[in-house]
Amino acid sequence: MEALEARLAELSEAAPFHVGWAVEDLESGWRASRNGDVVVPSASTRKVAILMTALRDVHAGRIDLDERVPVDTSLDTTSGCLQWFSPGLELRIRDLLLMMIIVSDNVSTKHITGLVGLDRVQAFCDELGMTGTAHRRGTPDYSLPRDHGPGVSNDTTPEDQRLLLRAIVEGTREESAAARLGVTSELCTFALEIMAKQRLRNRIPRHLPEKVKVANKTGSLGGYLGDIAVVYSRGEPRFIFTVHMAEVPVTMPDGAAGHAAADHLAATVVREVWDALGCEV
Repeated sequence: MEALEARLAELSEAAPFHVGWAVEDLESGWRASRNGDVVVPSASTRKVAILMTALRDVHAGRIDLDERVPVDTSLDTTSGCLQWFSPGLELRIRDLLLMMIIVSDNVSTKHITGLVGLDRVQAFCDELGMTGTAHRRGTPDYSLPRDHGPGVSNDTTPEDQRLLLRAIVEGTREESAAARLGVTSELCTFALEIMAKQRLRNRIPRHLPEKVKVANKTGSLGGYLGDIAVVYSRGEPRFIFTVHMAEVPVTMPDGAAGHAAADHLAATVVREVWDALGCEV
């Protein structure tokens, strides 16, 4: 594993932007990180915590997943699909959660955060020990500078997101672990199954075998790009990888698009982990 860590560090150090990641092998317990506790803007990777807070309310009987609710689609956002839907839209809450995760829909996010309250999302993260995570806004503030830095909007760290994903995986396996999250094993499984339907697969899943199961959530906002994932091997969760990149330039020194270079880097380091652990579809 020392060779793997050295290879991941080599790839990360070559990037002309901030790279932070955390990895955990769920079979052996091996963990490693780079800039794992450095706080950066979270972009939409924060939505997994929003999902779990909503599922807490489902378990407590405050939310019914099958309740149909009117959806205000009048939101100017760069993320998602529902903003283009006609007025008068009505959806089940489970479908809003689905859209919030699999296409990072911000109309859905606005509705769900309004339903559960950002203060309760923050309380969920605080209880879990996500000390570098802050939920300050329901939806992105596009008036902020491209590289506005932490402490302004929504923040997180790679280690915080690793901790969250591990807790969800543990919750699928033991009711006592799920209870510590305020949910059930069934709801933890539901969360991972939603994430596995992810349509935005240009980072962590990009260089993995075509049929591999990856439960992931991306985040993109200006020069901040991230992805957090549970990667499966032989049908079971095998490892967690969370990556957050900051101050990614619009254009790389060689003329390539910054976003494309960051996507390639995230995919490349994850493929190194996949191969080193001997994972199979």
